[in-house]
Amino acid sequence: MEQTNLYQTKIPIAPLKICAMENCIDFAGKVDAQIRDMRQEDQSAVAARKGQVSFYGYDADTYMVRNRLSRFGTGEGKATLLDSIRGTDLYIITDVINHSLSYTVCGHTHYMSPDDHYQDLKRIISVSVAHAHRVNVVMPFLYEGRQHRRTNRESLDCAFALEELVEMGVKNIITFDAHDPRITNAVPLHGLDNYMPTYQFFRAIFDRDSDIIIDKEHLMIISPDEGAMDRAVYFANNLGVDMGMFYKRRDYSQIINGKNPIVAHEFLGSSVEGKTVIIIDDMISSGDSMLDTSRELKERGAKKVIVCCTFGLFTSGLDKFDEFYRNGFIDYVVTTNLNYRDPALLTKPWYIEADMSSFAALIINTMNHDTGMSAALDPTLRIQKLIAQYNERTKEFTQMQLDFAP
Repeated sequence: MEQTNLYQTKIPIAPLKICAMENCIDFAGKVDAQIRDMRQEDQSAVAARKGQVSFYGYDADTYMVRNRLSRFGTGEGKATLLDSIRGTDLYIITDVINHSLSYTVCGHTHYMSPDDHYQDLKRIISVSVAHAHRVNVVMPFLYEGRQHRRTNRESLDCAFALEELVEMGVKNIITFDAHDPRITNAVPLHGLDNYMPTYQFFRAIFDRDSDIIIDKEHLMIISPDEGAMDRAVYFANNLGVDMGMFYKRRDYSQIINGKNPIVAHEFLGSSVEGKTVIIIDDMISSGDSMLDTSRELKERGAKKVIVCCTFGLFTSGLDKFDEFYRNGFIDYVVTTNLNYRDPALLTKPWYIEADMSSFAALIINTMNHDTGMSAALDPTLRIQKLIAQYNERTKEFTQMQLDFAP
């Protein structure tokens, strides 16, 4: 990794340990392997650390802590740590929207909800906080992040959960692409870091496509609603292209499935005719809004429609995305591997995964060294370098086509 040199002269705050909950074993395993590779990459630095007490456990074969989450027949649960975490810098990784796990309640199968995962997280924290030097939570999809503000007589679940975690003794909470970044105001005296997967989106798109022309005449960034404006502005500014926005006209006289139904999508922006458009947002839930936006763009003459969302939830299944792909309304969809994805999704010709394990490993490794995060993790310079490399590669490919043309 290019950031390795940041850690060669920094002493870890405490020996690193990672506690992966059952809902994210695969992703946490990739993070663990990435950290191991980071720390063992420079052999001269490895040799220099040998025998130093401050680097005890630094070059471990694994940083994972074994744990067990058990259920009684009534559905009550308990957490057990199978390895010692005394004096360690512990990172608990959890995916609160993994719907694939279940347990038995009085003989009936109960699939785990975000509430169940959150309770299990608190059980792990309660076992750890008295013994670990520091407890940190890596929660890629912020629990109840969509219930982030109060607009009526309703609960304020996300803020309450964050306050509960810090009151339990959690020092840092790490999340990705929070639905509303202002939720960090809920715990202003504690660490709540919100990271964006923009660089990983660029890499995934550039690896898939070799014919994207990055200029205002051929490329445009689209925000599907006003809530995704900041993401779209950052994306567009890095590429130096224009941005457009849809806003949702809703029927506020009724509530269906917990929200006001969308009547129409209205577009603000310049013409998309003949352009590649990239729709950027934080999540695909049912997908209806994203698909409606894609169809609108194609009907307005867009050449190619690419969807980029951090979390692919697909709560209404994949059939409608298959249909839109067959009909040419979407070209492909990019989401990260920060949350559980149905195995069927990984086989779809329209799906691309943006791997976040290396980025998550970099965050954890940097925090463990208690060093500044901005220099190591600010993606702007890396994005600009990636764009320059892509433009150069595209230029060379175009020239080769001209050279071999009859």
